[in-house]
Amino acid sequence: MAEAKLDGIDRKILVALQENAHATMEEISAKVGLSPSPCARRVRQMEAAGVIRGYVAILDQEKVGLPISVFASIRLERQREDELDRFARAIARWPEIVECYLMTGQRDYLLRIVVKDLPAYEAFLKRTLTRLEGVASIESSFALSQVKHAQALPIDQ
Repeated sequence: MAEAKLDGIDRKILVALQENAHATMEEISAKVGLSPSPCARRVRQMEAAGVIRGYVAILDQEKVGLPISVFASIRLERQREDELDRFARAIARWPEIVECYLMTGQRDYLLRIVVKDLPAYEAFLKRTLTRLEGVASIESSFALSQVKHAQALPIDQ
């Protein structure tokens, strides 16, 4: 997909929205040096173009009872397009998998899975990943602590 054509004001708007998506259009427009109406029009245009895909509440993983992050490296038996697509469709169904990346190197996929405890991960592993057709191996690593987690992208202004 081609990079969207964003000018300096668009980029400032994106930075402001990443800092606080609850900000009013008046607050955002004051930050970027534009009146509210054209600022709102730019936001709508970026939403329509898919630059802004949506708005979410960022939750504290521990406070909602999901303190464990597991990184699972998956190797498939074959890396054909239909096998990759089937795997991607399957894992999309499970909310425990919060991130999934198709990788280069020794493993085909890297997943981040969140669970409440080790027995919950074991149950998830046994009832889902190990039952997927075409999975050759699963290697799990448990995060001890989170050093950095950012949702905001480093937008050049």
